[in-house]
Amino acid sequence: MSQIRLSTKISATNESVSVVTGKVAYSEEDIRNKLLNLDQDVYAVQAESAPGVCLGEDLIDTNSGTKMALLAHVMPMQVGQFGDQEFMRCYGLNMAYMTGAMANGIASEELVIAAGKAGLLGSFGAAGLVPSRIEEAINKIQQALPKGPYAFNLIHSPSEDAIERGAVEMFLKHGVTTVEASAFLGLTPNIVRYRVAGLRRNAQNQIVITNRVIAKISRTEVASKFMAPAPDTILQKLFQEGSITEEQAKLAAHVPMADDITVEADSGGHTDNRPLVSLLPAILTLTEKFQRKYGYAKSIRVGAAGGISTPSSALGAFMMGAAYVVTGSVNQSCIEAAASKHSKNLLAQAEITDVTMAPAADMFEMGVELQVLKRGTMFPMRAKKLYELYKNYESIEEIPQQERLKLEQQVFHNSLDEIWRLTEEHFNARDPHQIERAKDHPKRKMALIFRWYLGLSSRWSNLGEEGREADYQIWAGPAMGAFNNWVKASYLEEVCNRKTVEVAWHIMSGAAYLYRLRLLQIEGVRLPPACEVYTPQPFSN
Repeated sequence: MSQIRLSTKISATNESVSVVTGKVAYSEEDIRNKLLNLDQDVYAVQAESAPGVCLGEDLIDTNSGTKMALLAHVMPMQVGQFGDQEFMRCYGLNMAYMTGAMANGIASEELVIAAGKAGLLGSFGAAGLVPSRIEEAINKIQQALPKGPYAFNLIHSPSEDAIERGAVEMFLKHGVTTVEASAFLGLTPNIVRYRVAGLRRNAQNQIVITNRVIAKISRTEVASKFMAPAPDTILQKLFQEGSITEEQAKLAAHVPMADDITVEADSGGHTDNRPLVSLLPAILTLTEKFQRKYGYAKSIRVGAAGGISTPSSALGAFMMGAAYVVTGSVNQSCIEAAASKHSKNLLAQAEITDVTMAPAADMFEMGVELQVLKRGTMFPMRAKKLYELYKNYESIEEIPQQERLKLEQQVFHNSLDEIWRLTEEHFNARDPHQIERAKDHPKRKMALIFRWYLGLSSRWSNLGEEGREADYQIWAGPAMGAFNNWVKASYLEEVCNRKTVEVAWHIMSGAAYLYRLRLLQIEGVRLPPACEVYTPQPFSN
C-alpha cells in the first residue's frame, strides 16, 4: 500500500480536524477515488505517522471522530471554472471548450450538433465544400440548434477568391453569426464584409456585434490584423459597392476584427508547428497592447489550440492564461466525425512521432504545407514529389517521360490528359476563373493537375475510397499520439467508444483533477505517482 509522502514544511501545522472514523483514504486507489469527487473539498490529513486524504463530507464538528492534523486543503473544482467566463456567456457554453473545424465536413453536422447540445462550441468544417453542401449543413445545424451554439469555418482561399466570397454571402444570407476564420495571411474584403455587415447600435447607443469572428492564427503579424479595426481602404471599397452601410463603416473603427483569437500551435492541417508555451504568452501580451491602444468596450479573448488532447495539455493552456481550449485531431477519430473507418483506425494507432508535413492543396503554388499522418499512407511522400516536380519544371510536357509514367501509374492511376479533363470539369462547376487563368500558363495548368490529387486524397480518406488507401491524406498533429497514449487501456482506446462530448468531458474533468493535485503539491503534499494519472471511465447510461 503506497502512502502520501510529505515535505517537512507541512508537518509543523497546528491546525486539526475531526474525521469520521474509517473515512480517510490511504491507498493509491482510494486516494484517487476521493480526489475524483470534484464537487467536494479535499483535505490532506495525518494522525501520528500515517497521512491520508478525506473529503469535506467526511469531517464532523464533534469530537466523536478521529482527531487528525490538517496538512492541506483544496476547494472544489468544476470544469466550468476553467477559462474566461465571458467567453462562455457570449456563446452560451458550459465549458470553455471548442471543437475546431476540420475541412471537407470532417467536423460534421453530427459532431457540431452533439457538441452544441452539450454546451460546447463546435465549428463545422465548411472548407473545401461546394456551396450547396454548406447550405445543407447550415439548415441542418440551425434546425437542431436554433439558439446555438455553433460556428462555421471560413478558410482563406488565395487561389479561389470566389469560394471564400461565396461562403461569406451564404453565411450572411442564412444568419450564421459565428465563423472560425482560419489560414488567413491577412485581411480580405470577404472577412471584413462579414464582420462589419453585422454592426449596429442598440437603444442605449452601444455598438452591437452580430457577426462574431474567432480568428485562428499562428503568427503575431496576422494576429495584429485581427486585433485592429478593419482597414479604411477595405471599408471604403465595401461601402462603395453597397456591401456595408456608411454607419457600419464608421462603427467598424471602434471594434476589433475578431472577438477571439485562437493561438494555433503545433496542430494538424495548416500549421506553423509553433510551440504553445512560446506562442501563447506572446499573443496574450500583444492583445494587451492593442487593448491599451484602442480601448475596446470588450477585450479580445485568447484561446489555445494545437497539442490540446489530454488533461495535462488543457490544464497547461489554462494556467498560461488561455480563455478557452480548442481540440482538433482527436475529434477526427470520434464516431461523429465524417472520416472513414480505415482513417479513424489509423489515427487511433498513431504515436506522437507519426506525423509529418506535406504540400497543401489550397496553397500549393505558394509552397504552404500542412501536417498529416504518415503512418499507413504514402500520401506525404507522393505529395512532396509533386511539389518537387512543380518547382523544377515549367509545364507537364517538360517532365521526363519516365517520371510522367510513374505519376500516371502510381499516383494518378490515369493519364495526365484525362486528369486535366476531370480538372476542367471540376473547376468549371466550382470556379471557372481558375481554368481561364491556366489556359495560356502551362505552369498553372500543372499546378491544377497536381492539386487534383492533393484535393481528392483527403476526400478519399473521408469516404474510405477502396484501392486508394495508400493515398489517404489524413490531417493530424502530435496531439493525436498523445491522446492515444493517455487513453491506452481505457474504454476510449477503442474507436467505437470515442464520442466527441465524452472526450471533451474527460479532458476537462482530468484537467480539474490534476489542478487540485498541483495545489496539494504546492502545499507540500506529495501523492503516490499512480495518482498523477486520470483514467477515463465510461459514462453511465
